[in-house]
Amino acid sequence: MEKAINNIRMLSMDMIEKANSGHPGICLGAAPMIYILYQSQMKVYAKKSDWINRDRFILSAGHGSSMLYSTLHLAGFDLEVSDLQKFRQLGSKTPGHPEYKHTDGIDSTSGPLGQGFAQAVGMAISEKHLASLYNQENLNIFDHYTYVICGDGDLQEGISSEASSLAGHLKLNKLIVLWDSNQVQLDSDVNQSNTEDTLARYKSYGWNTIIVDANDDPKAVSQAISEAKKSHKPTMIEVKTIIGYGSPNKAGTSDSHGAPLGIDEIKQVKDFYNWKYPEFTVLNESKDNIQANTIITGEKEYQSWNDRLVEYQEQYPEKFLEVIKIINGDIDYNLEEIKIEDNQFEATRVSSGKVINHINNIIPNLIGGSADLSKSNNSLIKNSNIFQVDGDDQKNIYYGVREFAMASITNGIMLHGGLKAYCSTFFIFSDYLKPALRMSALQKLASIYVLTHDSVAVGEDGPTHQPIEQLTGLRSIPNVNVMRPSDFNETQIAWQLALESESTPYVLVLSRQNLKIVTNINGLKEKMSYGAYVISDCENYQKIIIATGSEVSLAIDVQAKLIEAGIPTRVISMPSFNTFDKQSDEYKSVLFGHVKYQDRYFIEMATCLEGYKFAQNVININTFGESGKPDSVIDHFGFTVDKIVDQINK
Repeated sequence: MEKAINNIRMLSMDMIEKANSGHPGICLGAAPMIYILYQSQMKVYAKKSDWINRDRFILSAGHGSSMLYSTLHLAGFDLEVSDLQKFRQLGSKTPGHPEYKHTDGIDSTSGPLGQGFAQAVGMAISEKHLASLYNQENLNIFDHYTYVICGDGDLQEGISSEASSLAGHLKLNKLIVLWDSNQVQLDSDVNQSNTEDTLARYKSYGWNTIIVDANDDPKAVSQAISEAKKSHKPTMIEVKTIIGYGSPNKAGTSDSHGAPLGIDEIKQVKDFYNWKYPEFTVLNESKDNIQANTIITGEKEYQSWNDRLVEYQEQYPEKFLEVIKIINGDIDYNLEEIKIEDNQFEATRVSSGKVINHINNIIPNLIGGSADLSKSNNSLIKNSNIFQVDGDDQKNIYYGVREFAMASITNGIMLHGGLKAYCSTFFIFSDYLKPALRMSALQKLASIYVLTHDSVAVGEDGPTHQPIEQLTGLRSIPNVNVMRPSDFNETQIAWQLALESESTPYVLVLSRQNLKIVTNINGLKEKMSYGAYVISDCENYQKIIIATGSEVSLAIDVQAKLIEAGIPTRVISMPSFNTFDKQSDEYKSVLFGHVKYQDRYFIEMATCLEGYKFAQNVININTFGESGKPDSVIDHFGFTVDKIVDQINK
C-alpha cells in the first residue's frame, strides 16, 4: 500500500517537474484517497472503461490531474508512461486538467471549481432514475456509486452549494464526496477568507458527514467510505490532509499549490518517502496492487453484470430491448407527425411544451426540469412524476432557483449515459448557467437548454428580464447550436435536431408572445438543417430581409409592404447562425443570390452583432429594455411593419 501510494506521488512529481508546470500540493496530500478508491472501493474494469454500470469518479479539483493520470496508468487504463511524460504538452493525452473522452478512464471534464461536484450530482440522479425504471428484484442492472474528490475551493464556489442542497434533498445516498481538507489555497490559508463550519453546513443540507486523517492512516479513508455506503444520505467525508505532504520547505503552505517544487525540493521529497528510483519509475508491485481491483475484480464484476443481463433478457425481454437501446443511444427521434391548425397563434414556449410531451410518449429515456419556472417555460412532462426520494416514473426534476447547478447537473446526467436530458429557465438567466453550457460544448455533450421569454416582448417585467446581449454571447461559444425558431413547426424541428445531436448542445430560444405559423412542415427539417433558408420569395427580388424567431413573421409582413411599393424582396429565416456558418460558399451564394451585402437587412430584437456577417443593415436593439405592455415596448423599439419599412426606405 505505502509503495503504491508513493508511486502515485512520485509519478505526479516527475510529470510536473518535466512539464515545469502543474499543481504538486494536492498530489502529495491527496494520493492516499485516490489510491483507496481505485485499489479497493470502486467497481471499475479498466479494459471496459465505458461500462454503463461502473462506479464513476470525478476529480472536481481538476488541477490535481497528474495524480489522476498516474493512478489511471497504474490501474491499467489506456495510458502509457510515455503519455505521462508529455503532461501538459500540446496534443498529449494528459492535458492540464482532465478532459472527458480525451483520456481513457476520465468520467468528466473538470477544473472550473465546483462544476465537477455538480456533474457528479447529475450522475447520481441518473443512477437512481435508471434503477427505478429498470431494476427488478435480484436483477439490478443499474447499481453503482459516484465518487468525488474536491478541495476547499470547490466548496467555496456557489455551484457546489446549489448542487449539494439539492443532493441532500433528494437523498442521493450513492454519492460519496472526499473533501481534501488541507485548509490552504492559492492566496493564503483558507481561514483568511473562509471560517464557516463546512460539515455543519452539509449536515443542514441533509448529508451524512465523517472526518478522517489520511496522511497517517490511509485505511481510515477506506473505512469511512465503507461506512458511507451504509447511509441513506449522500456523504461528505472530510479528509484531513497536508498540502505538499513530504516537502520539507513547502508542505502546508500555498507555495506548493500551483508551481513545480524544483529539482532540489523534489530530491528532498523523494528522500522523505525513501524513494530511490529513477524518474517515471513504475513498480510492478504497485500495478499489481491496484490492478487486483481494477482488472481482476473488475472483470469479475463486469462478467457478473453481463450474466445478470442475460437473465434479465430471459425474464423481461421488452425491458431488456429498451435497456440496450438507451445504453447504445439507439433511439428513433422522428417527431414530424405532430400537427396543429395552420391558423393557430402560439408562443414557441407553448409549442415546445407540446413537443416535450409528445417526445415523452415515444421515447423512454427523457428527463428534464426547470429552475422553478416549469409553468412559464412549459417544460413539465405532464404524465410523469416529480423526481423525489422514492417513486416510479419520475422524469420531472424540480431544481429550485439553482440555474448554474441545474445546467451542470444536466451535463452530469448526459455524462452518465442512458438518458436524454434537458433543462429550462428564462433566457435572461442564461447568464447564470453559461459556464455549464460552455462545459457542455467542451465535453461534446448533447445537453438541451430550453430558454424562454426571449426578447423585449417580455414586457412588464422590464429590462432586468429582457434579453439583449445574450443571443450574441451564446452564439459565440464554440460547438453550441443556438436555435431561435419562428413558429410551431420550426420549434418542432429544432427539438428533433436537438434530440438527434450526438456531440453538440442545443439552445432553444423561445418566445413568450404568440406567433402565427409562417412555415410548412413538409421538407422543413432539411431546410433547417442548413441553418437558414428562403421562407418567402418573389421573382426578381432586389432586397433580402433575414430574421430569426418572432421577427420572421414581422419580416414577411414587411416584405408584403415592400412588394406593394414596388420593391421585390426575399425573406430568409435563419434559426441557427452556428449551423449556417458551417455551410458551403455555394449554398450561401444560392441563398443570397445576386443581392449585394449593402442591400441585405437583418432584423432581430437583440444586439445581433453577428448579423453584420450577412447584412450591412442590422435593425436591432443596443440598449437595455423598457417596462411596459409588450406591444408598447415592441413599438417603442421600432419593431413594427411601418417602422421597419421606413428604416429600409431610409
